[in-house]
Amino acid sequence: MTDMGAFRDAVTVWAAGGSGGPAQELAARLPVRVAVLLEGPSDVAAVEALAERRGRDLAAEGVCVLPIGGAMSVGRYAPLLGAPGLGLRLTGLCDEAERPYYARGFARAGAPPHGFFVCAADLEDELIRALGVPRVTELVRAEGELRALETFLRQPAQQGRPPQRQFRRFLGTKKGRKIHYGRVLVEALDPDRVPPPLADLFSAL
Repeated sequence: MTDMGAFRDAVTVWAAGGSGGPAQELAARLPVRVAVLLEGPSDVAAVEALAERRGRDLAAEGVCVLPIGGAMSVGRYAPLLGAPGLGLRLTGLCDEAERPYYARGFARAGAPPHGFFVCAADLEDELIRALGVPRVTELVRAEGELRALETFLRQPAQQGRPPQRQFRRFLGTKKGRKIHYGRVLVEALDPDRVPPPLADLFSAL
């Protein structure tokens, strides 16, 4: 839904200190009811991929999925979108290390303190554990990046690291790779192997 994309862009401008008028006008016109606050675009790619797999049109359901540019930004976004601002229901995903930022941001917005869902390390870590390292290796090969992975794994800094941590680091070594694999990993999941934080998020929408 193009209008939901426009709403997302308008909220981003508002959170950066711009005018809130366009976001407020779109919120009044659109059937938007929920804002999903995600740390970055790779999380958005994963959420959108799972929505497609489940046959859900989140925009048509009034759900706006927002990348907020890091957990520390939740304190700016949540009050604008929650009860003090547009009055939307808030939810989201964050990493365990970033839980305090989300807790404070949601509290400032009058949202339930446990209205968001927490990944142990990050969403990529959850997906790698759900799929298993051998399956992720197969996916990297299918994407034509096996040689790049093998070169990365030969680096001295990767020696002795657990394979799961190696793969997490590999996904972050090239611009756009985390976003791309956010979708690839979700599309490869068995329906009953969706990581709990992601499954719980969808159950709450």
